[in-house]
Amino acid sequence: MNPEDEDKVVSFYDQFADKQEKTGINSRHLSILDKVMGAGLRPDHHVLEVGCGIGTVSSLLARQVPKGKVLAVDISPESISKAKKIWKSQENLSFEVSDMSDFDKGDQQFDFFVFPDVLEHIPVDQHQALFQKIQKHAHQDSVVFVHIPAPRYLQWMIDHEPEKLQVIDQPLDSEDLIKSLNNAGFYLEKMETYSVFFAEKDYQYFVFRSSKPLGKSTPLSKWDILKERIRIRLKYGLIN
Repeated sequence: MNPEDEDKVVSFYDQFADKQEKTGINSRHLSILDKVMGAGLRPDHHVLEVGCGIGTVSSLLARQVPKGKVLAVDISPESISKAKKIWKSQENLSFEVSDMSDFDKGDQQFDFFVFPDVLEHIPVDQHQALFQKIQKHAHQDSVVFVHIPAPRYLQWMIDHEPEKLQVIDQPLDSEDLIKSLNNAGFYLEKMETYSVFFAEKDYQYFVFRSSKPLGKSTPLSKWDILKERIRIRLKYGLIN
């Protein structure tokens, strides 16, 4: 992103910070928390959140890692300034201004990387470099959690309600996203398109894990397999 475009983006999100503060915790924030927890977030995990805004999701995540820490970054100085004031009582939560281009924490590693509806606002040609930064701070069990507007729904917004969109709002091709993270050393474990505010399924989330060879093969118990067979038979009326 050239300096002129970056200044435009920073200015937009500096002004957007006030709107975020008035909105508070909404269904999208809670849904992101629920999906991250489902991906395996533990109380002792260290989390890097990219594109935190004023820290609404950051705060929710920090509450779930009382023995860990959350570092949240955003391109907007105004957003980070507000976040530091709003969530100052949470000792395991810290904020920094960063567009990730110069992000370097040395040997520090994170267990979870959370992208809460931010990648659609970052030009696609910058994604690969971003994920390489993530890879540098990942370990063999790290998880990357990505939440984005569903591409079909975002395209509808572009066509019909563009005034509601942000300064950069681009539908992301799932195949390209998966490929970029594959190239950075992560594999796709789960993907789902689902509804938060609209019946047409307005959001997607992805769970990626560090690619590493399997060390073992662990069979499920016969009882677990049988329970699943019985569940499916009961659901579809296949029990005689």
